[in-house]
Amino acid sequence: MYEQLKQWDRELFVYLNSLGIESYDFFWIFVTRIENWIPFYIFLFLLYFLAFHWKKASFSSLFLLASFLTTWGFTNAVKVMLVRLRPNNNPELVDLIRVLQEPTNYSFFSGHASSSMVAATFVVLSLKDKYPWIYAVYIWPLLFIMSRVYVGVHYPSDLLVGALVGLIFAFIFYWLYNRSGRRFI
Repeated sequence: MYEQLKQWDRELFVYLNSLGIESYDFFWIFVTRIENWIPFYIFLFLLYFLAFHWKKASFSSLFLLASFLTTWGFTNAVKVMLVRLRPNNNPELVDLIRVLQEPTNYSFFSGHASSSMVAATFVVLSLKDKYPWIYAVYIWPLLFIMSRVYVGVHYPSDLLVGALVGLIFAFIFYWLYNRSGRRFI
């Protein structure tokens, strides 16, 4: 059964990756690069300072940062333990796929998916009462996640598990944030 799931994952990846159109390569490479999102990250932190007094905004920002860093660390630990080759490094796939990036670290599970999902979900949970439109923040992880298949570096299961891990960590940190926030703010 596990082998069948891996095969379906590979086939779905090859299919989705093959949908890429060269004239959109620049867009997807831009989207997948973390540093291009820095203005958006700053915007997310600023939202806290617009929504809350400085003490609660600082506290919220620290929890957002802690949720992100914990998820990032957990993601990298799992990658090192499971050692799954990325599609761009898989000799069986290299002639079948479009590769626009060539990272050499491991694939399972996606750090882009887990990190962006934990940050987006924590922001949404903590600011939904202040900004009804905040759910639009989920456009960011969706684009970020889709870009990873397009550039040839993650299987769909890497992205799905990464997003799920991000959601779980976001809910855990939001729960901790609410419990500890009552005492300190």
